[in-house]
Amino acid sequence: MEMLSNFFRLLMVLFAACGLLASPANALVEININKGNVEPLPIAVTDFLQGELGKKISDVIAADLKRSGLFAPVDRGAFIEKISNPDAAPRFEDWKVINAQALVIGRVTQEGDGRLKAEFRLWDTFAGQQMLGQQFYTQPENWRRVAHIIADAIYERITGEKGYFDTRIVYVAESGPKNARKRQLAIMDQDGANARALTNTNDIVLTPRFSPNRQEITYMSFENQQPRVYLLQLETGQREVVGNFPGMTFAPRFSPDGQRVIMSLQQDGNANIYTMDLRSRTTTRLTNTAAIDTSPSYSPDGSRIVFESDRGGKQQLYVMGADGSGQTRISFGDGSYSTPVWSPRGDLIAFTKQSGGKFSIGVMKPDGSGERILTTGFHNEGPTWAPNGRVLMFFRQNAGAGGPQLYSIDLTGYNEQLIQTQGFASDPAWSPLME
Repeated sequence: MEMLSNFFRLLMVLFAACGLLASPANALVEININKGNVEPLPIAVTDFLQGELGKKISDVIAADLKRSGLFAPVDRGAFIEKISNPDAAPRFEDWKVINAQALVIGRVTQEGDGRLKAEFRLWDTFAGQQMLGQQFYTQPENWRRVAHIIADAIYERITGEKGYFDTRIVYVAESGPKNARKRQLAIMDQDGANARALTNTNDIVLTPRFSPNRQEITYMSFENQQPRVYLLQLETGQREVVGNFPGMTFAPRFSPDGQRVIMSLQQDGNANIYTMDLRSRTTTRLTNTAAIDTSPSYSPDGSRIVFESDRGGKQQLYVMGADGSGQTRISFGDGSYSTPVWSPRGDLIAFTKQSGGKFSIGVMKPDGSGERILTTGFHNEGPTWAPNGRVLMFFRQNAGAGGPQLYSIDLTGYNEQLIQTQGFASDPAWSPLME
């Protein structure tokens, strides 16, 4: 698969070309995702013409939309009209009778220069209006990504919010017996496809995290038995050490502007939170307690930081200013709280909660109010947000199972999905939307 920069030299989105875009004011079908538990919208996604590749693209689109929990793709066996000309208006009555409130039709062709041309139209069948139309040019090997981009466009047009399908997940791939488990960094599309290894050593790797504005990740590795924080460029594979620190280093994460890394450094039996400027490599200490302060995560605007600390006797969540000021506890429920992550929307903080011998994934507002548990199990941990702030991914170890697996869940708590990986997987981190 080509790297991102090459992809976008080849990818061209043509809006309003050939009359493909209709006025949004004419479309009636929509999903209000702010209402809470939303009934999935019936949508028909037809096989794109022509050939097997067109069917593959439509299959990925339908799977993306279904996995969001907001759409219910209609069984293709129920289709009455067979689309033969994507440029012509469909027979709306044939789609209304099977309750397909939205309809996606498309076509895939090969250009003379070898590029792939994918085009689609989104129709509101009950209003009889075209809602959206776009076309894309790219290399044939990028067909799956085109499908994700189309699914994002459909999601945004109907919900009014950005999609999250054209994204990737970096995670720790685990293999081998439990007492000799090999862990390496891996990356995949958000639906589990196109997985590949990023490291291939026997050194322990932990906490991979994406930069918000570059194709770069930070992670921790015990290379040569020394804990270090690394930066890894995904396009080139180039790796560099952020710095050599005495003691242990935990949970590195980028600031929203990508210019700093925030982490926890252990010294003299306690751990405190530091930031490092990636340009000057200077560090600034933000907490100074005889406790374990770790797992820091910035708010989207970079003004505040949430972290976990056992300064009160057990792990709880705290919020402070970006300069370390105003450290305030926000979690007060039963049990202990860990791995906080601020939502990209800024409205919620996700966390892991341990209580009653079980581990839960939940969310609360930045002031600690409105705590909600989304899912509970034997061992759930490590939530990460989709870039639109509507879906979380985490890893789960079931009782008696051989190893951890990745799951996603939306904010309703009802749409939980297993993400298929080639082996065991833990500690996922969701990328921003690809550019």
